[in-house]
Amino acid sequence: MIAKWHLKAFVQKCISYMPQSQRINLWFQKNVTKGVELTDEYFGYKITHAKDHLKFFKKHLNKSLNECTFLELGTGWYPIVPIALYLNDVKKGFTLDLSDWMTLENLIITCKKYVEWQQDGKLKNYLPNINQQKWSYIQELANAKTNNLNIKETFTNIGLTRIIGDARRLQFENNSIDLICSNNTFEHIPKSILIDILSEFKRVAKAGGVMCHHIDMSDHFAHFDKSINIYNFLKFSDKAWKRIDNTIQPQNRMRFKDYKAMYKQIDLPVTDEEYLTGNLDDLSIISINNEFKNYTPAELAISQGYLISKM
Repeated sequence: MIAKWHLKAFVQKCISYMPQSQRINLWFQKNVTKGVELTDEYFGYKITHAKDHLKFFKKHLNKSLNECTFLELGTGWYPIVPIALYLNDVKKGFTLDLSDWMTLENLIITCKKYVEWQQDGKLKNYLPNINQQKWSYIQELANAKTNNLNIKETFTNIGLTRIIGDARRLQFENNSIDLICSNNTFEHIPKSILIDILSEFKRVAKAGGVMCHHIDMSDHFAHFDKSINIYNFLKFSDKAWKRIDNTIQPQNRMRFKDYKAMYKQIDLPVTDEEYLTGNLDDLSIISINNEFKNYTPAELAISQGYLISKM
């Protein structure tokens, strides 16, 4: 029997060769795998990131959030983190994606989930100090109809501007953004491109500003197929992985050590860090490819983490 992850990899590989591959993949996820639904699990994952970003921002900033402008890389379909920053009085923000996934419908779905979690008493565990006036507007949006809203005006009302483009060539001036963040994005970007993105972030970040990036270093096929663990992709050589990998959901397989080395290469400070050590028992059952021989088991096992830079 074909493993579920093999089948998913094959389908994604095929889609990646098609014209408008990202839109075809979106249709496939909406109508077949249901992979773009805003579940409680996904919302909880993202709201945890928002809580952590706020923790690190407040720890390292020397000014109030209401004086700050933020940029989030790879926001995706649902602006969960931007809304959390809005509710915590960050002045204004920008979301940056290669494709325009964030629709009015998805904004309203996000607001509905926020209200649902607030009514269930769960939201206060993540965002205990929200601006009540701004919260009233989120409640209003949760009950709104898309045909009664103007998309640009609505996003402007929550202090948010959507940018579709290449993160290596931002239209911001030098020293202009206070807060920069991302969630589960770096692991999908080839190293050569990521270096350029981080260099651009370094250019636009304000002196005294803070960058906070969360990286998931697990094999994402293991999130879909429980017959493999999160270290499964470490058994493949680069050549073999290139045949499996795809442009729909690429995985660079970099480890935490590699990201830190990249920061050092471009003289980007690592002021703070936080990571999950992973599971050495799970790692031990994988026949690690020789191309990872220069890593210790502990270095390979780190499954996710934050890198924080005080500029």
